[in-house]
Amino acid sequence: MTLDCRGMLCPLPVIKLAQAFPSLQIGDTITVLADDPAAATDIPAWCRMRAQELVSATGGEYVVRRLS
Repeated sequence: MTLDCRGMLCPLPVIKLAQAFPSLQIGDTITVLADDPAAATDIPAWCRMRAQELVSATGGEYVVRRLS
């Protein structure tokens, strides 16, 4: 699944990620496209707080794996 959050400002990319997360199965990944500079801090922090895996974060593309 891919969420295109480009053009959205903080905290919308993280909110969209949190809303979409329950539809994922454990082990699935979701890609968030976000060009807001705050996403570089917010998405990794959300992963740490929710004990989920940040697979990669490059060039405004964040891949998150559902672990639980």
